[in-house]
Amino acid sequence: MEYTTRAIPESFRGARDDFTLQFSMVWDQIRAPLIVPLLRLAVAVCLIMSVMLFIERVYMGVVIILIKLFGRRPEKRYKWEPMKDDVELGNSGYPMVLIQVPMYNEREVYQLSIGAACGLSWPSDRIIIQVLDDSTDPTIKDMVELECQRWASKGINIKYEIRDNRNGYKAGALKEGMKRSYVKNCHYVAIFDADFQPEPDFLWRTIPFLVHNPEIGLVQARWKFVNADECLMTRMQEMSLNYHFSVEQEVGSSTYAFFGFNGTAGVWRIGALNEAGGWKDRTTVEDMDLAVRASLKGWKFLYLDDLRVKNELPSTFKAYRYQQHRWSCGPANLFRKMIKEIVMNKKVTLWKKVHVIYSFFFVRKIVAHIITFVFYCVVLPATVVVPEVEVPKWGLVYIPSIITVLNSVGTPRSLHLVIFWIVFENVISLHRTKATFIGLLEAGRVNEWIVTEKLGDALKTKSTKAPKKPRFRLSERLHVLEILTGFYLLTCGLYDLAYGQYRYYLYLFVQAVAFFIVGSGYVGTFVSHS
Repeated sequence: MEYTTRAIPESFRGARDDFTLQFSMVWDQIRAPLIVPLLRLAVAVCLIMSVMLFIERVYMGVVIILIKLFGRRPEKRYKWEPMKDDVELGNSGYPMVLIQVPMYNEREVYQLSIGAACGLSWPSDRIIIQVLDDSTDPTIKDMVELECQRWASKGINIKYEIRDNRNGYKAGALKEGMKRSYVKNCHYVAIFDADFQPEPDFLWRTIPFLVHNPEIGLVQARWKFVNADECLMTRMQEMSLNYHFSVEQEVGSSTYAFFGFNGTAGVWRIGALNEAGGWKDRTTVEDMDLAVRASLKGWKFLYLDDLRVKNELPSTFKAYRYQQHRWSCGPANLFRKMIKEIVMNKKVTLWKKVHVIYSFFFVRKIVAHIITFVFYCVVLPATVVVPEVEVPKWGLVYIPSIITVLNSVGTPRSLHLVIFWIVFENVISLHRTKATFIGLLEAGRVNEWIVTEKLGDALKTKSTKAPKKPRFRLSERLHVLEILTGFYLLTCGLYDLAYGQYRYYLYLFVQAVAFFIVGSGYVGTFVSHS
């Protein structure tokens, strides 16, 4: 068979050349007066934000070193004595403690969470376990209720509470739970999300701080991740969260007696909770909202780094993406709602106001998200195509390197994965940045609340069965924003390879591949629900 070559019509080639010429002329006309100044402004803003984040990270690094070298343990900074039996008062000498376990369709972990809560060591007549079940699946509701009845038959004071709506989501459930008549006799409330498993001595180690120090309103424990080694994505999450707990929470507790409540694995003084106005559902970070309001009332918070509560990291990308949207959108929206209240408050010092507004909210919850994506995935690649705009080496190499090192020291065992962590954080920053702007502008998905999926022992039990080939659903596996960003980075990288002089393509190609991998759905654990 012979193949013949068909010549491209002259009219088509002429039209193509005309379009190229016209595009080149338009580009040349707007490049100098418009594109270059705008890109230089973007670079300047990004460098300013980089410096802000750099100073924040270095400051916290210095403080945490001083705390580790010269700081006193919580038992030394605050009065702490073990709870003892009183012969005359008997068990009535112990405070009444409420344990709240909110859950929603938690098929995989409800037994673990209820069992851990019921296993807490405390006088049996001075503790109430309250399971707040918002499940919409009737089968799961029956299973949870039967589990509560099983523990009740063993003499555990456990209450199974449901409501006829999900108004306010978790905040609404906790608020309804606090309205029950038996709660009036409780002094403290401990909260554990459905995948959290506290050790039996949790209350013995936390309650004494609240009993002997009336100024403390909250005692927060650290999270311990039981599935950190499940996949590369969970290792990346562990690195980010370990920095949050080992540095941000520790520094906030030791220097300002303030930090953001993590929503679980903590004990509140009910008096502090009520004085702050109780649970509110105006944002998707009801825990942070409560913490800020309680702090503005003058209450102090204490973080215990050596008290760790087992929990599960989201191991599917879908679950992680929804979680990060909530964790990024909520703080930005709360900042919008509370900045005036913080400024006008007269119960806290000016220094604490500056810390909450600038450090806690603006730098950590807004700048950190925006700079990661906008600078390294949008502005920096654009400078390849517009070589008149240069990024100084200190902003391109030195500051990011130091910030990366400071962020990664919380997880020494994963230092060899730091490159993977950088490119993965840049990818997920796309969703964090989008969520941050949604929160600041109070746009469409500002109040979106999707419960983070927990797998519990699902992977272990399903691994014993013959694997089924999952059905490929294009809409579930492909993520358009990541793929488009990947093509943008790839295009800039190819341009730099052909015409550039700074070899940015070494980074751009690696980052583009990361966006393509995530955009194609090949990240995290895949669990078939069929």
